[in-house]
Amino acid sequence: MSPDATVLFVYGTLQFDAVLQALLGRVPKRAPASAPGWRAAALEGRVYPGLIAAPDAAAPGLLLTDLSRREWAILDAFEDDRYDLREVELTSGGRGLAYVWPDGDVRDEDWNADQFTTRHLQEYAARCARIAPRLAAEAGQ
Repeated sequence: MSPDATVLFVYGTLQFDAVLQALLGRVPKRAPASAPGWRAAALEGRVYPGLIAAPDAAAPGLLLTDLSRREWAILDAFEDDRYDLREVELTSGGRGLAYVWPDGDVRDEDWNADQFTTRHLQEYAARCARIAPRLAAEAGQ
């Protein structure tokens, strides 16, 4: 991760205010974005997605535009160790960092944000709130 980078492209659970509030204690500034050549894939046995290469797709999401170094560290501690933090091109012509899923456990269908909201968001945000103190400690806070 570039410690000076402040723009993170999010396409899954980090799009939700409740999750961001639970993890960071606030909702960062955001802007709509999409990443051409990528899709937010449903993952086997997980309620969150993985960003995978897909030449004919454009993953919808948001840019978090004002993350502090501390918040970057919290999100790094939060994300599954299998994710790779990589730079991706955006339809705006800019670039942003995104947590990319390397391979394996990928389902054919895209991740469904509406289904996540209905079935999992409340419990997921509560879990994030429970682990937030540990993540902050890992981030050096």
